[in-house]
Amino acid sequence: MAEADHLTPLLEPMVLLAAAVVAVPLAKRLGLGSVLGYIAAGAAIGPSVLGLFAAPGRVAGVAELGVVLLLFVIGLELNLGRLWALRKDILGLGTAQVLGCGGLAAAGLMLAAGWAAPAASVAGLGLALSSTALVMPLLEERGELQSPQGQVAFAVLLLQDLAIVPLLALVAFLSPQEAPREGSIWGAVALAVAAVAVVVLVGRFLLNPFFSLLGRAGTREIMTAAVLLVVLGAASLMAMAGLSMAMGAFLAGVLLAESNYRHELEADIEPFRGLLLGLFFLSVGMSVDLGVVAAQWPVLLAGVAGLVAVKVLATHWLARAFGHSPGTALRTALLLAQAGEFGFVLYSAAAAAGVMRPEQASLLVALVTLSMAATPPLVRFGPAFLRSCGQKVPEEDFSDARGNVLLVGFGRFGQLVAQVLLRHGVSLTLLDSDVNRIEEAGRFGARVHYGDGTRLDVLRAAGAGRVRMILVCTDRPETTNRIVGVVQEAFPDTPCFARAWDRRHALELLARGIDGQVRETLESALALGREALVGLGVSRDMAEAVEQDVRDRDRERLKAQQLGGFFVATDHYKVRPEPLTPPRREKQPG
Repeated sequence: MAEADHLTPLLEPMVLLAAAVVAVPLAKRLGLGSVLGYIAAGAAIGPSVLGLFAAPGRVAGVAELGVVLLLFVIGLELNLGRLWALRKDILGLGTAQVLGCGGLAAAGLMLAAGWAAPAASVAGLGLALSSTALVMPLLEERGELQSPQGQVAFAVLLLQDLAIVPLLALVAFLSPQEAPREGSIWGAVALAVAAVAVVVLVGRFLLNPFFSLLGRAGTREIMTAAVLLVVLGAASLMAMAGLSMAMGAFLAGVLLAESNYRHELEADIEPFRGLLLGLFFLSVGMSVDLGVVAAQWPVLLAGVAGLVAVKVLATHWLARAFGHSPGTALRTALLLAQAGEFGFVLYSAAAAAGVMRPEQASLLVALVTLSMAATPPLVRFGPAFLRSCGQKVPEEDFSDARGNVLLVGFGRFGQLVAQVLLRHGVSLTLLDSDVNRIEEAGRFGARVHYGDGTRLDVLRAAGAGRVRMILVCTDRPETTNRIVGVVQEAFPDTPCFARAWDRRHALELLARGIDGQVRETLESALALGREALVGLGVSRDMAEAVEQDVRDRDRERLKAQQLGGFFVATDHYKVRPEPLTPPRREKQPG
């Protein structure tokens, strides 16, 4: 009997592990992904079916650490430079997505369901938030974390994580129970700002010396304990300030992204992240009240369909408005079509504050969970479905990709590069992700394959492993850098030439080992200067000699900047453009 009592605490972990071991491989075999497997396993062992866990909340408290560790690992993969490069999508597209989708969802609840404006506003803005814990593992599983849709989705999710703070303040403002005091609101804002400042300052000045000291001790398990301490400390500080625990962990990760111990920290945290994130999705499945689903299934079915349709259409339109290609916009919209885990927090707070009725909050929680469960098959089968409906979503078909040179990016620059090679008889495989550009090229007889050049599987399918050379001619420097990084890691023996945006980007590519880089404006600017001299009456031989002199001096300065320490790979904004020949000032008369 005593032995049975000792075994009782082990039964629940064993049930969780057994459910995951059975459901996840089955879901992956069916092509639905591991996330949906975890959710289905949680629903099966939860109180609505087998009843093995009567109180799923006990699991959810620990499972939230999975989301915290996920955001820490994401932060480790970033740095302040990359965040700055994403600023337009974070602040612009992210804000527009939350307000746009939230407004449409709120209007739908008021018009179709007759909800009061305060409840509909909180519900709509909560439904606009997507699930970081769901989308990021899906991207990782599909190898799309560094793809354009992965980067855009991450930027929007980051803004959404920040939005939970003003949304909770909105709940307090709309609450009929107690009028919020202005001082308390500003006090909460000041506390949040102070918490962020503490995390940034500690991360900037103390974390690297701290891990260097532990690293010299040479004890692996202490490093693991230390990184868990840092993550949990940052998360707890943010939670005490009323912010998201995941945001604190993300900040800690970003501040450690330049650390020499980054890869070791990521390896130490990875086993905990995977297990706890799986536990989080199990808890999501256990929270599904199948009684509510059975009683309200027509409403929930219509709600999930309406939510997905609204978010896909609105997010796609906004992404296109912010300059993203149709393919990237569509895939981003499908990734963000669900509601997120922060809805659980928001709707519980709204029900407790009297902004909405408890039955409305329960219905919204079920809607959030079902929308999360619908996302993996939506992401997998959505593009094929839209293609069958006549939408412009090309298929990734590389059956005829047999060129000796792979050219990624068939824009205005890539087209001219291709003309030179084709004129000499070089066979090309052309790759681009812009649907309109592919259709335009097709009208002139050019076969451009649709695909995302930042994805390793796409590059392999396009022949990157056998071609004689890879040319990267994409528009954006960050996209070029991601493709170059994938090529260097997966195909180190294949020569890679790349288009450089400007001098800073050229130096960055040189630091990455890409000697075959060409600035996109260099040759045209030198040619225009040469023709201008001829137009001013200078002989063509002299004009060409001056052009060559400027070209040689520019090459020498670029080499000096590369070798002389003006450029650091982690901080490529220090190079200041300077003229090769300072302009002469005309003397003023008198």
